[in-house]
Formats: sequence, C-alpha cells, structure tokens
Amino acid sequence: MGMKARANVATFFKYFVLIFMGFIMVYPLLWMVGSTFKTNAEIFTSLSPFTAHPTLDGYYNAVTKTYGGDITIWRAFLNTYSYVIPKVVFTVISSVIAAYGFSRFKFKGRDFLFGVMIMTLFLPQVVLNVPQYMMYNKFNWINNPLYPALWVPSLFATETYFVYQLVQFMRSIPRDLDESAYIDGCSTFRVFWQILLPLMKSSLFSAGLFQFLWTYNDYFNSLIFINSVKKYTVSLALRLSVDAESVVVWGRVMAMACVAVLPLVLLFFAAQKYFVEGIATSGLKG
Repeated sequence: MGMKARANVATFFKYFVLIFMGFIMVYPLLWMVGSTFKTNAEIFTSLSPFTAHPTLDGYYNAVTKTYGGDITIWRAFLNTYSYVIPKVVFTVISSVIAAYGFSRFKFKGRDFLFGVMIMTLFLPQVVLNVPQYMMYNKFNWINNPLYPALWVPSLFATETYFVYQLVQFMRSIPRDLDESAYIDGCSTFRVFWQILLPLMKSSLFSAGLFQFLWTYNDYFNSLIFINSVKKYTVSLALRLSVDAESVVVWGRVMAMACVAVLPLVLLFFAAQKYFVEGIATSGLKG
C-alpha cells in the first residue's frame, strides 16, 4: 500500500470516528426533538427519534397550559429575561472595570487582592447560600418581583471568572497604546473607553454569552430566592411541569424543553463568531 493510499485510509477513519462521535453527542438532542411529536407509549417503546404518527399536542399543551395554576411558559420567559438581561449587562460592565484596574494600574496590595479574588473561584457556591439568604432576607429581596437577589451582586464584580478572563485578555494588549494615548493628552477614562474597549469586543461578547447561558440555565439560585409560583423562571417552570400531574405527559415536557432551549440555540448561532473568537483569545496570553 502506497503512502497516498495509507493517507486516504487514515483520513477515512479519522472522519468516521469524528462523525460517529458527533452523532453520539447529537442523538440525545434529536431524540428530545422527536419525542415532542410522540405519545407516552411511543416514547417508552422506541429509541428512534422519528415517529410514524406525529402529533403537535405536546407543543400546544406546552404553550397553553398553566402550570401550578399560576404560570405559563410565556410568563416564565418574561420572569427569566427580567433578571438575566440586567445580570449580563452589569456583569460585563463591572468585570471589565475591575479588570482594567488589576491589569493597568499598580497600587499597594494589588497582587494580594488579585490572589484573594482568584481564591474565591475555589469556594463552593453552596457555602455561600445560607449567609446570602439571611442577608437578602433582611433586605426584603427574597421573592421580590424585581429579582434583586439574582442580579444586584453582579454590580460589584462578584463573577470572578469573568474578571480573570478579561484581565488576561487586557494584559495581552500592548501598554504602548496606553502610553501613546497619554502622550496625546488622553485621560485614563478616554484610554479605557476609546482604545481598550474596542479591542476587547470579542472578549466582552464571550463573557456576556457565557453569563447569559449560565444564568438562563440556573436552577438552584432561582429555587432558593423565589418561592412564589407566578414568579418562577423557565428552569423552575420546567420542573413544575413534571411534578404538576401524577402521570407525566413526556411529549409536553419535551416540547417545553425544546421551547426553552431554542433562544439559547439561536443566540449561539447568531453570535458564534464572537463566542469562538473570545474563547480563543482570552486567557492565552499574559
């Protein structure tokens, strides 16, 4: 067998393995989408994502049914976006300001404070839940219709991962740009606003997308700080749809899950350029 033939065989097996592994990863999603068109009997008797007798009852019930007597999927979407959007915006703003301070200024205790901030990455969230609940309860933030317990902390750069990500990216930007701007008479704020931020566009998009995905899918914090059904988020409403009846209509549950996942899928495909570029360029230089 010649070298060209061996190369062709190697390429064939490489693509075969990639396609096979891709199918294994995509199959659960295909099965979930296919199950939205099935009855309970078909879901539990077939592994195929396809059905000979498709029905739209799952989608109809998912978008029209009232869960727990107080909430619909549309109300859950409204509740979710009412705190996800401000949390994403405030996380990006506060994180980039904190990153600017750590990466561009020298002050007493900077390295110590940065080390303390990094150490908080290793602190389990469950350790913070009890003191947070007690503090937020005194502030009357528990079950508040504005959801301050879920987004107000992001005003103070509490999302350590994004601060670290932006610090690493900002350190990769040459300081010569700052010094040239200072020589031309630019203020510190102007250097930050007109020079650094435009260069950090991909990293900022990446941080915002990550925060949107994580906050949108968050279940535990929503469960702790929200106790009224009419204020439930998408993740809580999805769980409620499973517990609402003695016999679970899985076609409806799968349809509701598809409707809940759809905004994330659309967002990813719409912003995948910034998503991938931000991952590729953040934290690799310093």
